[in-house]
Parts: sequence; C-alpha cells; structure tokens
Amino acid sequence: MATHVITGAGSGIGAAVARRLHERGDDIVLMARDAGRAKQLAGAFPGARTLVGDLANPDRLSWAFSHQPMPERVDSLLHIAGVVDLGRVGDLGTKTWHSQLNVNLIAPAELTRLFLPQLRHDKGHVVFVNSGAGLTAHAEWGPYAASKHGLKALADALRQEEHGNGVRVTSVYPGRTASAMQEKVHHQEGKEYDPSRWIDPESVATTILMSLDLPRDAEVNDITVRPGR
Repeated sequence: MATHVITGAGSGIGAAVARRLHERGDDIVLMARDAGRAKQLAGAFPGARTLVGDLANPDRLSWAFSHQPMPERVDSLLHIAGVVDLGRVGDLGTKTWHSQLNVNLIAPAELTRLFLPQLRHDKGHVVFVNSGAGLTAHAEWGPYAASKHGLKALADALRQEEHGNGVRVTSVYPGRTASAMQEKVHHQEGKEYDPSRWIDPESVATTILMSLDLPRDAEVNDITVRPGR
C-alpha cells in the first residue's frame, strides 16, 4: 500500500486526488492548517491520517511536526494547496506578497525538505501542482505568478538534485479549473463564474495519478493541462 502526503485536500484538485487515492485503497496523510480542519478531513476520508501544520506559517512546520506522529514511509508528496489574491503591483503591500509566497512556494520547499529523507529512502515522487501563471504572468497576477514561477524553479532544481537518489519530480500546470479558488478569482475580476467553462478537477486528478502510476523506467517532468472547451 502506497502512502501519499497531500496538501489542499479540502477542495478542488486536492480533494479529487485524495478521493481517488482513498477509493483505491492507498494510505493518505492529509495536511490541515489546524485541529478543526484536521477533524473535518478525517470525517471526509475515513481511515485517513492527518498532519496539522499551517502552510501560511512555514517557519513553524518543523516544530509542528515534532509534536505529532509522522508517516513511516512516503511514496509521494503532493503539493496541491494554493492561495491567490489579485491586484496591481503598485497597489499591493508586502502582506499580500508574503501570504502567497508562503503558501505557494516557501511551504512546499519546507515540506519537501522535511520529507526528503523518507522520499529518498522510498524512492518517492514529489508532485507540484503549479499553474499556467507559473509559465506566463499577466497584469494583476504579479504575486501569484511570482510564487508559481518560483515553484517551477524549486521543482526543476529538486529534480536535478534528487534524480540520482531515485526521487521523481513532476510539475503540473493546469489552466483555469472549476474550484472555490476560481470562483474567488472571478469575483476579484468582477466576472460571472460559470464552472462549466473550466477544467473539471477530476480531469487534473487523472493527470496527476497518471504521473504517479507511471512505471519506474520513465518520469513525467512537466504536464500542461488546458481547458478543452
């Protein structure tokens, strides 16, 4: 039975991935920002384990983990959580930059560091769910795009550093996906939200599971998923 550590399992792509892995009998360990959220996730995925650690405060993740039982093996670490706040560079203060960089970039880097010894031992797989914004930046998307461009750099560096240790690294770049985050983005853009126009989270989950299930003779480095409509 494979063990997968997942961030962002509460909604959208993360929930779809967690559900698929849970249904097929894999062991899932779900990151939660606090004890209340951990209880909700445990109720949604019976038998799943939870780890409490606030991605918005990556400096405290190591301390938080030192007070909890950790998984004995890690076959994959799936970075799916993310936050977004739009705005023009000239209008945004440091708080907006820090909040997106912490959750979208620094927390994934710290989680990867903390789990890397197990990933090396188990020849595991690290998946970074990035974004189209990690490849191209647009007006009012500066902090989010910067965090996702940084996430691409993190993945590329990690892949080269850990290839010899048998650790696989995949970046997935979904286009706009029907989710609570996308609804928030539309609200910030002043647009009507129609989820039928965008990628179903299940389609992105299928892509992620494909990369996880690929035989060891091959590795998917980068996958771009775009709306089909």
